[in-house]
Amino acid sequence: MPIYALPDEFVFPDPKLADASGLIAVGGDLHPERLLRGYAVGIFPWYSEGQPILWHTPDPRFVLHLGDLHVGRSLRQRLRKRPYTVRMDTAFTEVIDRCAQTPRPGQEGTWITDDMRDAYVRLHREGFAHSVEAWDGRELVGGLYGVSLGSIFFGESMFTARPDASKVAFVCLVRQLLRWDFSMVDSQVHTDHLARFGAVEIPRKRYLRHLREALNSPTRRGPWRFDGDPFVGLAPEAAPGSQP
Repeated sequence: MPIYALPDEFVFPDPKLADASGLIAVGGDLHPERLLRGYAVGIFPWYSEGQPILWHTPDPRFVLHLGDLHVGRSLRQRLRKRPYTVRMDTAFTEVIDRCAQTPRPGQEGTWITDDMRDAYVRLHREGFAHSVEAWDGRELVGGLYGVSLGSIFFGESMFTARPDASKVAFVCLVRQLLRWDFSMVDSQVHTDHLARFGAVEIPRKRYLRHLREALNSPTRRGPWRFDGDPFVGLAPEAAPGSQP
């Protein structure tokens, strides 16, 4: 299949035309409107410093249907202790910077280039990109960020500097998304981390159908806040009792 060169206009080829790797287009820019239009048709940027902007639409797609969230026993035990304070959209820039700085096994450098960072910070300022943070006092010890459209959250990256900090943030996020009637978290490609939470691979065709349905819901623009205590609403065995 051909790789398409993006024009100046904010348009994308049909994702069904992507090659086996999921790479579908090259070029363009990271203007917020282009990014949002890409996400809306299942296409996102993923490239390294020194490369042109590469746009992908994987097949299969790796997603978590929110009702299928699985929380393992050890994480339930940690959640019961409420080890961190969890907030949303209070340190987006710091979260994305920490994600970029975190070493990844088998990966040299980071795909969060300076241009990518600046583009997602701008999306955050416009209310479409969000962070979830785990705090130990005044210290940011874990978190994640992503983009939201309709009833879907596109997870981008996470980091942790303390045991299970990003996992705690993620579970609190999923429970809040359920309260807001979200349908799924799109992790884009397989990760062992999300697989442990119950994420699964689905064909791109099915993913695009879910995406179209999700976009029928209004987009909840930021800043986001938890509806009260983020630990309330977790499974009783995960977070019993009241806030200490």
